[in-house]
Amino acid sequence: MSLSYSDRFSDLLCGEDSSILSGDLPECSSDLESPTDIEESIAGFIEDERNFVPGFDYLARFRSHSLDASAREESVAWILKVQAYHGFQPLTAYLSVNYLDRFLYSRRLPQQTNGWPLQLLSVACLSLAAKMEEPLVPSLLDLQVEGAKFIFESKTIRRMELLVLGVLDWRLRSITPFSFIGFFAYKLDSSGSVIGFLISRATQIILSNIQEASFLEYWPSCIAAAAILCAANEIPKLSLVDPERAESWCDGLSKEKINSCCQLMQEITVDNNRRKPPKLLPQLRVTIRSRVRSSGSSSSSSSSSYKRRKLNNCLWADDDKGNGD
Repeated sequence: MSLSYSDRFSDLLCGEDSSILSGDLPECSSDLESPTDIEESIAGFIEDERNFVPGFDYLARFRSHSLDASAREESVAWILKVQAYHGFQPLTAYLSVNYLDRFLYSRRLPQQTNGWPLQLLSVACLSLAAKMEEPLVPSLLDLQVEGAKFIFESKTIRRMELLVLGVLDWRLRSITPFSFIGFFAYKLDSSGSVIGFLISRATQIILSNIQEASFLEYWPSCIAAAAILCAANEIPKLSLVDPERAESWCDGLSKEKINSCCQLMQEITVDNNRRKPPKLLPQLRVTIRSRVRSSGSSSSSSSSSYKRRKLNNCLWADDDKGNGD
């Protein structure tokens, strides 16, 4: 049963204003979007995504060392830590990095500093993304956790936010891989039996690779398609899906780009797995139980010492210091 606009919104209006919805008004269908509408939305995303990524030569600047890839990687790692700490949505983290990259493409940060400009930019981008996506946004001071090297005053961060907004021309509603993954997952599994897994796993893959500057070569739609393929590769019945089929999901996709992006994701996953420390076998835990007990006090002392060092190394960067650098 469809409801009229008057039925839907009468409880939200004062009595004297409810008359504005009376009369012959079109009825609102219970279906918000038809398949045709969704296809058109995706086509629009494909057409517009180029407007929400850095320029084509941005990656070349990292490869030529004009920009510091390790500094970017460190900033993105910090954003992901704060996202996990506060339980932010994956989109919030991705938008933060998107704002950071678009800003760095258009503006150069001051050189010969101890790294505070990039830290300030990271905080400002994360704050803006949280305001866009999160129902509850922590204070600017509470955002600066998880090993932040510098702690900035709120007025300093707000001024940086305004600078970022100006550079991005206030275009914060970016098109990201998350604009596509639900649609691509449905294209791959129209029955819906594994859509939840595909979206969840693709999200993990996207966030785990966001630190790598090499992915700046690919547009959001390509990253989304490659992530869905990598996720599908973990499901036996979908493991044979190839980039050629993915190319047919919508106009504008390239099987060559999807294939190279997917290969890069797989290479980084293998590399990350090699770096992980080996897990202790259950039987070994029994043999070293007494040793673990005896080392409890020293471990606690070491943790306490680390916290003191962390607090002592935390600097306050206000406007005066910023101008001085």
